[in-house]
Amino acid sequence: MTHKIAILGASGYTGAELVRLIATHPSMQIVALSGDRKAGMAMGDVFPHLRHLPLPALQKIEDIDFSGVDLAFCALPHATSQAVIKELPRDLKVVDLSADFRLRDPAAYEKWYGKPHAALDLQAEAVYGLTEFYREEIAAARLVAGTGCNAATGQYVIRPLIEAGVIDLDEIIIDLKAGVSGAGRSLKENLLHAELSGGTHPYSAGGTHRHLGEFDQEFSKVAGRPVQVQFTPHLMPFNRGILATVYVRGDAQAIHAALAARYAPEPFLEVLPFGAVPSTRSIAGSNYVHIGVVADRLPGRVIVMAALDNLCKGSSGQAIQNANLMLGIEETAGLMLAPVFP
Repeated sequence: MTHKIAILGASGYTGAELVRLIATHPSMQIVALSGDRKAGMAMGDVFPHLRHLPLPALQKIEDIDFSGVDLAFCALPHATSQAVIKELPRDLKVVDLSADFRLRDPAAYEKWYGKPHAALDLQAEAVYGLTEFYREEIAAARLVAGTGCNAATGQYVIRPLIEAGVIDLDEIIIDLKAGVSGAGRSLKENLLHAELSGGTHPYSAGGTHRHLGEFDQEFSKVAGRPVQVQFTPHLMPFNRGILATVYVRGDAQAIHAALAARYAPEPFLEVLPFGAVPSTRSIAGSNYVHIGVVADRLPGRVIVMAALDNLCKGSSGQAIQNANLMLGIEETAGLMLAPVFP
């Protein structure tokens, strides 16, 4: 069976990544693409690397006929999805890639995003889209909220360690390096080549990054008590990828064993041999996550690292993984592409 798919916000990076992946999906067909500022244009003119694909032209969301659509990916800017999804047919399945439905508590959303949530009924309905930890809920959901790419990377390291009780919950430090595509496609002065290349810098330091809301929510839920981590992201002058270096207290061998056991059945999570370290170049363009564990020279301190592609496993690939579950398709369908190297 072929499921008909719409992509709202197809003119952004995550929209283009959805198109790239769905192009080889055995059970999905793209029937509608929206890009309001580029309505009427061919997708191949907006993204020349997709020129070879037979795709519908971009159009405004209000002009899309959703009557034959089975699922819509919403790749719109933050604070935009709420209003759009409210107006979509109630029988339409939706995977939202924005931050609009990630936080369950309306007060937490207002704290981190600076305004009240505009679709509280949908916020209560949404299922958090970290696939490996919410698989059953996602399969039964109508609306799934994709995680933040930084938040997913940190959680893949820390969640199993909280579950296994092998780390000190009060000493967790996440140092994260992120590629520039995570900032989106809109023009910004600080993302110009001359401003970014040849250097790097931290941003949202001191506990102001919005993905901390996801860390607080998810880690505290797993632990059964408040858990707050230190988190500093850095913007790197490469296009794709996230590398999280996480510092924790515990036994290195026990931490490695807990991660290996938790992810042994997972198709996209690879725990490297003890002492091996991951690299963003080894997962680029793929839905895979590589995790490494190294014992620190200081007794009782451990370094755990994770690498993933922010546009794929951190966003669009994860979204398709969730959509597969929602549509009753094999979870790995369309996602078994090997990483691109070099």
